[in-house]
Amino acid sequence: MISLTHLHPMLVHFPIALIVLGFVADFAALIFKQETCLSKTGFYLLIAGTLSTLSAILTGLFFTSEMSGSAETIQETHELFAWVTISLLVITSILRLILVIKKSDNSNLKWFAFVLYALAAISVSITGYYGGTLVYNYMMPL
Repeated sequence: MISLTHLHPMLVHFPIALIVLGFVADFAALIFKQETCLSKTGFYLLIAGTLSTLSAILTGLFFTSEMSGSAETIQETHELFAWVTISLLVITSILRLILVIKKSDNSNLKWFAFVLYALAAISVSITGYYGGTLVYNYMMPL
C-alpha cells in the first residue's frame, strides 16, 4: 500500500516537466512564427502544468512532515518558490485563456504572458532545486 507521504514525491516531477517543456514549445512557436501546433502544445502544457502544480502544492502542504534547523530554512524557501510558481502559472493561464477565447493575437498580452511563463519555468526549476536539496542533502522524504 502506498503511504500518503509518498504522494508529494510522486507528483512533483510533473509540474517541472510540463511547465519547462511547455515553455520550450512556446519559445519555439515564437521562433517559427507560422507554427501554431507548438503554440497550442505550449498552451495545453501550461494548463496541465498549472493543475499538476496545484496538486503538488496540496500534497506538500498536507502530507509532508515538519522539519527543523537548516532543513526548515530550505523547506521554507522551497515553499515560497512553490507559491510564486503557482501564482505565475494561474495568471499566465488566465491570460492565455483570454487570448484563446477571444481568438486574439494581442501582441502586448501575448508577450506579457510569455514573460510570465518564462518566470514560471525558472521558478519551478528553483522550487525543484530546493526540493531536491531537502531530499539529497538532508535525507528528508518529502
